[in-house]
Amino acid sequence: MIDRLDHLVLTVASIDASIAFYVEVLGMAEISFGDGRKALSFGRQKINLHEVGRDMKLVALRPTAGSGDLCLIAAGPLADMQAHVESRGVAIEVGPVVRSGATGPIRSIYFRDPDGNLVEVSTYDV
Repeated sequence: MIDRLDHLVLTVASIDASIAFYVEVLGMAEISFGDGRKALSFGRQKINLHEVGRDMKLVALRPTAGSGDLCLIAAGPLADMQAHVESRGVAIEVGPVVRSGATGPIRSIYFRDPDGNLVEVSTYDV
């Protein structure tokens, strides 16, 4: 009954720091919507950003920066992605390793964003 993920929300300590990281390290695009809200766009999806302590009407029950764990699929070779991430001063915590993706085996690297969210970047070229 569900077709796809449209967007997800990350609670962050600083919207500016998160935008800088995801734009510079992962090549996402910053977008604005609604009443000055910010999001990160990539492909046909987006990540909405909620800042801790900012008065929002509808949020997770316990919005906490650093509690996210997401997996993103890279458009090109994982080795190129790893080199790019490392060139931006981001440490790879694990990988490349083989994991299980939504449609089959994936090869992944893991690192952290400024809030400590776990970011997994993967390819299906296993």
